[in-house]
Amino acid sequence: MTRIAIRGASVALLLAGLAGGVYVGQQRPADDPAPSAAQAEIADMQLLKDRQNEHAAARARQTVAENAAQQKATEVARTAAAHAKDLDKSVAKAKQAAAAAAAGPVAFAGPIPKSCNEFSGSRAIGCALTLQAGFGLDQFACLNKLWAKESGWNYRAENRSSGAYGIPQSLPGSKMAAFGDDWKTNPATQIKWGLDYIKKRYDTPCGAWQHSEKYNNY
Repeated sequence: MTRIAIRGASVALLLAGLAGGVYVGQQRPADDPAPSAAQAEIADMQLLKDRQNEHAAARARQTVAENAAQQKATEVARTAAAHAKDLDKSVAKAKQAAAAAAAGPVAFAGPIPKSCNEFSGSRAIGCALTLQAGFGLDQFACLNKLWAKESGWNYRAENRSSGAYGIPQSLPGSKMAAFGDDWKTNPATQIKWGLDYIKKRYDTPCGAWQHSEKYNNY
């Protein structure tokens, strides 16, 4: 071959190779391009946004739970206050009932005399006047204990330190003058005054006796 022919063949082969390379390049699938900096930034922002949304949802759920708990606590407190108020009313009623019971007739648990004939002296007079005042023998049983404690049923009994005098230990003794000028020496006058005092202040002799047992006075 001549030199010119060889050069022409080389050029032809080179052109054929170029053409083949172009063809192969067109048929081969392109590799995935590497993400750009902008795309990476967008992905980071989306991730941050998703996390923020998750946090916001969690806070919302927590707020709802706290509000529900607060409402429940308020309801419980309101119910407890209502119960406490009812309890206070019950206690007040119980106190009123106890006060009324203490002020009213009190049953006597001791031995009750069958008649005034079982007594003598000032006690016999006291028993008769107790029945005359509208009380029963059970009430005289209380009166008997009360004035036995106060004076021993002695119409001349005198407490020199306080000035109390007579069977009912009137303080001062001169109060009994409302029932007679002979209040210093007449057991009946003293007993009438004493029964009137008891009726006005304690309703019954047993009421006066109960007070005396509790406070050592009447």
